[in-house]
Amino acid sequence: MTEPEIFRRAVGTLKSVRHRPEIELTEVRPPQRLAPWAYALTAEVTGPSDELSTGRLVLLHDPDGDEAWGGVLRVVAYVRVELDHELASDPLLPEVGWSWLTEALEQSGARFTALGGTVTQTSSARFGDIAGPARTDDLELRASWTALDGELAEHGTAFYELMATAVGLPPVGVTLFGQR
Repeated sequence: MTEPEIFRRAVGTLKSVRHRPEIELTEVRPPQRLAPWAYALTAEVTGPSDELSTGRLVLLHDPDGDEAWGGVLRVVAYVRVELDHELASDPLLPEVGWSWLTEALEQSGARFTALGGTVTQTSSARFGDIAGPARTDDLELRASWTALDGELAEHGTAFYELMATAVGLPPVGVTLFGQR
């Protein structure tokens, strides 16, 4: 079956987005049962304090549309970031994490509707002979939204900005003190 033009254009515009050199991207096999057409990539970036952020961006396309989506193209984002304990104890962290996404979408100019998702904080403590730090804190953001057309460059830009913000990278062109 031939890929629909809108899906081909959407994937092409996602692939055309220039991302920060700190972000490593890999195309991966997309989920097979969520929509007739899908595309996916993973992303990884390490921040200035060695926090690691991993993510996945998935594009779903159903030519018949999906009532819950309110359209034919659905963008799904997942981001997980390691946090230092002090930041992880902030009671407003879920709201802040969600604002990273909404601000990135707004600033990129992405055209979308039906945005929804969750932000989850997790803390893990290791005991006994398990290798690794005694305690880890993470934030996970899962979100999806419906793109209003097949031009997804702004959506990709927003995802990359979310990844950079999550690990504390400064805006492009700004250098943190102590870095060269």
